Amino acid sequence: MRTLVVLLTLSAGAALAQTAPPPPIDPQKVQDQDTMTWADYHAIPGVDWADPKLVPTRKQFKVALVAVDFPDQPFVVTLPKHSDLFGNPQIDPVAREKVAQFYADFYNTPSAVNHGHTINGYWMEQSRGQIGIAKLDAFGPYRMPKNLYQYGLNEYNQASAAPAGFPANGRIEPDADALWAADAGADIKKKYDIVIRIYAGYDETSVWQEFGEMKFQTKEDIPAEWGSPDPSGPRWVTTRYEPWTSWRAGAQQWGLSSVRQGESSGTITHEIVHFAFSVGDNNNNPYEAPYPRAGSGPWDIMDRGSFNGPGGPHRRWVVPAAEGASMPAGLMLRSKIRFKFLRDDAVLALTRSGLAANGLAVGTVVARAADPPPGQFSGITIHLDGPAPGDHTPPLNYASSPVSSGDTLYNFYAIEVVQRIGYDSFTPDSGVLISKNLDQEQRGRSFHPFTYVIDAHPEDIQMVDFKRPHGEPVMRTVADYRQLNDALFHAGLNSGSQFEWEDTPNRLHFYIVDLHKDAAGVLSYTIGVRSLDGAGPQTRGVSLTPGANCAFTLANTGAPDSTDIYRLSATGANVQLANALAAVKAGQTQLIPVYVTGAPRTVTLKAQSESDPKQSATATCTVRR
Repeated sequence: MRTLVVLLTLSAGAALAQTAPPPPIDPQKVQDQDTMTWADYHAIPGVDWADPKLVPTRKQFKVALVAVDFPDQPFVVTLPKHSDLFGNPQIDPVAREKVAQFYADFYNTPSAVNHGHTINGYWMEQSRGQIGIAKLDAFGPYRMPKNLYQYGLNEYNQASAAPAGFPANGRIEPDADALWAADAGADIKKKYDIVIRIYAGYDETSVWQEFGEMKFQTKEDIPAEWGSPDPSGPRWVTTRYEPWTSWRAGAQQWGLSSVRQGESSGTITHEIVHFAFSVGDNNNNPYEAPYPRAGSGPWDIMDRGSFNGPGGPHRRWVVPAAEGASMPAGLMLRSKIRFKFLRDDAVLALTRSGLAANGLAVGTVVARAADPPPGQFSGITIHLDGPAPGDHTPPLNYASSPVSSGDTLYNFYAIEVVQRIGYDSFTPDSGVLISKNLDQEQRGRSFHPFTYVIDAHPEDIQMVDFKRPHGEPVMRTVADYRQLNDALFHAGLNSGSQFEWEDTPNRLHFYIVDLHKDAAGVLSYTIGVRSLDGAGPQTRGVSLTPGANCAFTLANTGAPDSTDIYRLSATGANVQLANALAAVKAGQTQLIPVYVTGAPRTVTLKAQSESDPKQSATATCTVRR
């Protein structure tokens, strides 16, 4: 708490001389993905996880990259700059025989093209140096036996759009692997933990919207060059989320968790999570009613946080893939615990029954991109123990309540801190992230996100997604993952967000007490959790003493070895506080400044224990100028 006291002490004298209210101590600063550039990247102080000289301590994946092209589709990067129908590539052409090595280097060797960021750097950062990818062995290029559209049009009822005589009935993996084995040996695949198959062209997931409804007003407006190579064929096809997109966009392959990726794909790291750690997707369908709210949105690589990067989701079509989806969000606390990326003592593990029996808990949580110093944590978990079902949230239907968690019953809460550093540079805000989580995924036809972020602003953000060619705006749906851009909680008053949240059915109260930054600029928060059903056996107490310039000293006079959270309120004309909460250990004190504007005023400050509301103290002083 030393940093907190210093900050308040420095602000107290200045604040009393102000003629304006105190500024928020932790203002919410949400930046939309569309406006982000590479200038928004901020390194983690003191470490470069992309440094190839760093050796992982636990596992070094052996990865092969197999590059294939098609009779009808050369590698985009071999074409003249900006020359193809989609406006790519963004760089000067690469010779075909060098394409496999080019992509191996692009994904895993720091360079100007990838802005110094690699998939090895991502895993080293998330695992704190435990997991890495030393290099990608490049194979190919190989020419596939069928046209790209014969592979790409076999998804989402598209097969009928294939030209006559060229049936769409292929999968890339078997044909690519057969070419690879013929070249490198029948047992070559067994030598690798992961195989990345890079194919010429695009992932349909990255182009269906930009070169469908965003480019053409109706499907009848699609010109011949965007249609089938057969002049009598269609110019549009169905797609995963919408009734139509251009034939050229729909003829591409949709990315799959086999780590099969087109040249526009920046989501390779996301696919590696599927493959290497057996984790499913946490994303919803934001395009079709009834809309289920996003699970973890921009905060999680397993949701559409995999789309994070300069320009956001509508810049995922560029080749090479160095913009949208090039800088995925970090792993959320649930995944880091499951993957054993954190020390046992790095997480403050609580239970609902333990809080009721022993009293509230307070801990300091550091930004998840950094390592916690002694006495601080990477996160807090609260297990919803007790008779099944542990989650007492009433089930709701997405059709009537799209911003709810539906009928999923969760097992535990997780609290972590996001700061826009490292791969989290391209998340939309810094602050406290609260989520409900499943111990085990519930896969099936219904949407059961295994991580469900608590939204500090559950109301519709009312932002335009894009404008159609004729100019009419299309709003982001209530299920759009960017609805969670403003989900983080913030400390203090007037932040633009919330500093507390109560889950009444589950009998828990969460407090964002204060924030701190260390000498290197790493962010941390003091966070408290309290049971609504019990305050523990401790005797609680509080006293207030007015001091110079009406800066009050709050003392915890309760039982030794306990901490309490106090709710602060100030009365008097033109009197304000910067923070409504204080967490103080028994036997310790904290300075509470009161901001007063205008003529001399009488100030009354009240501090009330959250654990035992009967324990409160008031003190009064007069501001003299």
